[in-house]
Amino acid sequence: MKLLHLSDLHLGKRVNEFSMIEDQEYILKEILRIVDDEKPDGVMIAGDVYDRSVPSAEAVGLLDDFLVSLASRGLEVFIVSGNHDSAERLAFGGRLMEKGGIHIAPAYSGHVESQTICAGGVEADIYMLPFIKPQSVRRFFPDEEVETYTDAVRLAVSEMKIDPERTNILIAHQFVTGASRSESEEISVGGADNVDASVFEGFDYVALGHIHGPQNIGSGSSDDGAARIRYCGTPLKYSFSEAGHEKSVTVVELGASEGAGAGSGKCGITVRTVPLTPKRDMAELKGAYDEVTRRSFYEPDALNDKYVHITLTDEDDIPDAAAKLRTIYPYLMKLDYDNARTRHISEIDGADGADDKSPQELFAGFFEEQNGRPMSEEQAALVREMIEEIWEGEI
Repeated sequence: MKLLHLSDLHLGKRVNEFSMIEDQEYILKEILRIVDDEKPDGVMIAGDVYDRSVPSAEAVGLLDDFLVSLASRGLEVFIVSGNHDSAERLAFGGRLMEKGGIHIAPAYSGHVESQTICAGGVEADIYMLPFIKPQSVRRFFPDEEVETYTDAVRLAVSEMKIDPERTNILIAHQFVTGASRSESEEISVGGADNVDASVFEGFDYVALGHIHGPQNIGSGSSDDGAARIRYCGTPLKYSFSEAGHEKSVTVVELGASEGAGAGSGKCGITVRTVPLTPKRDMAELKGAYDEVTRRSFYEPDALNDKYVHITLTDEDDIPDAAAKLRTIYPYLMKLDYDNARTRHISEIDGADGADDKSPQELFAGFFEEQNGRPMSEEQAALVREMIEEIWEGEI
């Protein structure tokens, strides 16, 4: 059996005010080309299908075309919502689409049903867990203590009551402790959304979304065949912090396990990647204005069709620099300066170490300075809860 692991399509996203719709349409066609080459039995999409909870008509159209193309190939498709999605809107019509092999996880209701997929003489149970927060789970288990994201996911997983004798796969969208972030991801308050990897102990493969750089959690390289908990990353680069990333599709292959006893239902799992080439890549340049506009400084053919971030080192601002530079670099996305003035501003902003502190730590310091005493445990808990609710946009 072969499954493709995708996540974080972010359909409808804009990067530095550039619409990515054309790039997303292109990369979805590239993924379909890989589907035709690899001939998988199913596709897993681990959340952040859309970039907004109320997606644009163009974004909805892109997903519709993509799902129709997958269904027409006879594939089983498994989708969970991410923190950018509305679970209810994404799952609309899900029960009807089940007949076409499109399985969309509904909003979390305290229970997660498994889907069994059989192909190539093996079978696996797939559990689809949409993005959850402590308050998402707490309401269904009022007698349980659910304070952290780890508590929430651990409780949700324990309720699944997976059969350890079978091959179990989880599709989820959470930030697992130890993962490396990119600038294009939403950063939660003080790492409050961290989930400990131990909660996934019972699964043979965990298809994760949320982190934009492809990586395994635990040990091993991104191409380690023994990977068990994995972020596949975005199919496109959504910030210049990802300029050096190698975007890819993760291929998960399940076969009979040598160590499994007769009738155990366990499968051996190997993981590999297939590279993705975007319509337009990202590039970064740094130098004085006269340098970056000198034809010998850049490769015209190589950069004419790339999204470019230019950092000028001139001490004085160049009038209409962006407009002038776009005559050479038509897809200039971002322009900034690195000089004595900007470095001085940076030193002022970071002088008190505020960049290394969470909002809760900053508030605690302010409270102690104003009141001459630290917050009590009860006050700290109230502040933490309020910050989490505000950050999640619930009040």
